[in-house]
Amino acid sequence: MSKRVNIVLPDQTLAILARVAPRGNRSQLISRAVLYYVQSLGKQTLRERLKQEALSNAGRDVEMAADWFPVEADSSVGVAGTAKRQKRPKG
Repeated sequence: MSKRVNIVLPDQTLAILARVAPRGNRSQLISRAVLYYVQSLGKQTLRERLKQEALSNAGRDVEMAADWFPVEADSSVGVAGTAKRQKRPKG
């Protein structure tokens, strides 16, 4: 469903609109442009929020990784040792 609305645009915007969309297709172009802008703005806002969260939690994340590093190192040695034993030919 579509509804008619009245909007006011600057002369420069109307001139650009007249060049890129013939009469009859302007509503569709404006609709697509608004939707694109809102989606892009939402993505940009999300990126900024994620960036801020990552920066604010960087110290905690480094500390957590340092705490788990010895555990992970021990487990990877065990896996590598197991893999070597399985590759030996029976004799």
